[in-house]
Amino acid sequence: MAETKTVHSPLVTYASVLSLLTLCPPFVILLWYTMVHADGSVCQTWDFLKQHGLQGFINIWPGPTAISWKIIACYAAFEAALQLLLPGKTVEGPVSPEGNRPVYKANGMAAYTVTLVTYLSLWWFGIFNPSIVYDHLGEIFSALIFGSLVFCIFLYIKGHLAPSSTDSGSSGNIIIDFYWGMELYPRIGKSFDIKVFTNCRFGMMSWAVLALTYCIKQYEQNGKVADSMLVNTILMLVYVTKFFWWEVGYWNTMDIAHDRAGFYICWGCLVWVPSVYTSPGMYLVNHPVNLGLQLALCILAAGVLSIYVNYDCDRQRQEFRRTDGKCLVWGKAPSKIVASYTTTSGETKTSLLLTSGW
Repeated sequence: MAETKTVHSPLVTYASVLSLLTLCPPFVILLWYTMVHADGSVCQTWDFLKQHGLQGFINIWPGPTAISWKIIACYAAFEAALQLLLPGKTVEGPVSPEGNRPVYKANGMAAYTVTLVTYLSLWWFGIFNPSIVYDHLGEIFSALIFGSLVFCIFLYIKGHLAPSSTDSGSSGNIIIDFYWGMELYPRIGKSFDIKVFTNCRFGMMSWAVLALTYCIKQYEQNGKVADSMLVNTILMLVYVTKFFWWEVGYWNTMDIAHDRAGFYICWGCLVWVPSVYTSPGMYLVNHPVNLGLQLALCILAAGVLSIYVNYDCDRQRQEFRRTDGKCLVWGKAPSKIVASYTTTSGETKTSLLLTSGW
């Protein structure tokens, strides 16, 4: 069993971990309240809290409701079913510190397409109105906060009692284990990868679903969609589309190959991504900004260019690693650093670091 080790002093480690555990949940609610009920004004929210104190904060925190749980349950079950049932190419992840190589089914792009087509079809044919999601957004975030905490407790217990592989272990401290996680590749059964579900199929997918939700809500309220909302929605969809197009590459990143399944990565993807990452659209629903064609196109072009650079950075690095440096970067041989490092088992290894291109 591999043990987790902290990098900083115990005082710094515990202070930062406890701060994130206690401050992130209320921040999500305060952000939602600010964007939806305080005109996006931090000052307005601060004045409210200064005037009403702790009781005021308790009053603005919506409790989870039956409809919020139903929406989350239906969405989670749908995404889990797509992850399990849709066909996809079998791919292998990187070799883990314990010598394990996880196997995945690469059906993310198919799941993404089915999800968006289904969601838009439910709205178009009058079966389900996405505005309901926006109208109950605070309750949904509240349910996600508490539900995801329970899920992280489940991951902690599973890591102790039934780890899925030898890439698991305890630091000896319950707080660190809960925050950082016990397992690197937790699974339910042989084929349902928990981190693929939390990070990709729930978290990243919700980013696209909520971006569309905000756009539809503004359309239903105003009878039109402002150019600012269109630019915001298009850029978010382009980014998430890029993510699922490149999902196999994501499985080689630190999020999957290094970060264990605990509060840090799983609660973050289940709660932080849908609430914080989508917040520009959340604000724009009731505060449409008319950019004008020229400015809208400039922002759109800058955003798409930035997303392309982000993608191409990852592509260059992965191609460099895959070919062991024997590739061309911008038409010429890449420069590199051969770095040596020591694993937790004491074994010395080398790794190539790309120092040219982006």
